[in-house]
Amino acid sequence: MERVSVEVPGRAYEVVIGSGLLGRAHELLPLLPGAERAFAVADATVAERYLAPLAEGLAPLRVVHLHAPEGEEAKSLSVMTALQRQLATQEAHRDDVVVALGGGAVGDLAGFVAATYMRGVRVVQVPTTLTAQVDAAIGGKTAVNLPEGKNLVGAFHQPVGVIADVVTLATLPDREFRSGLAEVAKYALSLDLELLELLESDPAPVIEREGAALESVVARCARIKAGIVGADERDDGRRLVLNYGHTLGHALERLEAFAGHSHGEAVAVGMVFAARLAEMLGRAPSGLSARHVRLLASLGLETEAALPDTDEILAAFRLDKKYRGSVRFVLLEDVGRPRVEDRIEEAVLRACLERMQSGVRTAGDR
Repeated sequence: MERVSVEVPGRAYEVVIGSGLLGRAHELLPLLPGAERAFAVADATVAERYLAPLAEGLAPLRVVHLHAPEGEEAKSLSVMTALQRQLATQEAHRDDVVVALGGGAVGDLAGFVAATYMRGVRVVQVPTTLTAQVDAAIGGKTAVNLPEGKNLVGAFHQPVGVIADVVTLATLPDREFRSGLAEVAKYALSLDLELLELLESDPAPVIEREGAALESVVARCARIKAGIVGADERDDGRRLVLNYGHTLGHALERLEAFAGHSHGEAVAVGMVFAARLAEMLGRAPSGLSARHVRLLASLGLETEAALPDTDEILAAFRLDKKYRGSVRFVLLEDVGRPRVEDRIEEAVLRACLERMQSGVRTAGDR
């Protein structure tokens, strides 16, 4: 078991990573004075698998299940309102706690419910997917979607603790597990050269979900994110580098033409695009995008998915929360060396997108 401290101003908390942690949840969390009930937000599948051991581990708190839809369908204003009304109907008080049990979508939803009910109640994140354990559950970003775009209504609301039980990763469908590997690759390519070397030399222990390997990878990613969040809680500076691959990734997720792909699949394509863009702009050496493709392919991720129409993608870019008259991208000068580019001309983005759409490869791709 490993503990990673997230030192945000005024509210430090721990991310606990290990195996078999759900049944020990109460002893792994800080004191929760006044709490009587834990309202666990979870979809039906996750609740069937993990609600009972979590309820046992949270004793003497009484656990109440609040149902959420699966996946991104959970992240809507209507679902959020329904959960808040359930809390009110059951007379949840400000000392009670909301528990996010599930993947990143449930974490975002439950976190936002906790941030807004009675002007804020405590939330515990219990992520059960790789994406959530290495990234989404840490850092206090909570949000729901609008039809116009992802995460447009939300708040920063830090949890009081995060419990990442890697045993839950064993039951993930292969595609969902690979989706989480895209976030692991993001950390490796942009911020952790030792992790990159580990994945490039022998990804098998991680791909085969060996417990020790998963604990190590989740802890490495958690430490990186904790350090960045502690220095930049509100996404004003350094934290922006965590969006590597996400600018195009989020744009693709908004488009019906890309429907059916997972978040990780979108981010994988987004990272390859960012690498090609960096090469095109002369920011990165030739071969960066090829290295991305090799790593992502070794992790079972597709990097050459058919892209939607270029004009549709450019329009989706403009709905990004960080859009300020131009698209902001995180680019790499090389692996492990991220930089934020605030102003990239639309003509350059169009040219890079059209090259990817046509299958034209740069010298760095070969």
